[in-house]
Amino acid sequence: MSAADGSAEHIQQMRAKAQEMEEAAKSATDPDERQRLQDKARRLRSRSEQESGMASGDIYPTD
Repeated sequence: MSAADGSAEHIQQMRAKAQEMEEAAKSATDPDERQRLQDKARRLRSRSEQESGMASGDIYPTD
């Protein structure tokens, strides 16, 4: 496995985890827990986008 393959896999895992967090937030009954999960999902998605941009050679992340 090359470094690019490992990076792409890591990015995909972060996106999957963000999706899981968003789904958990939808079913959370506690408003504070829902907000915490939504915030964490947003941070993971942002981080995955930054890493994706860096892996593609984009030196200007969209965040």
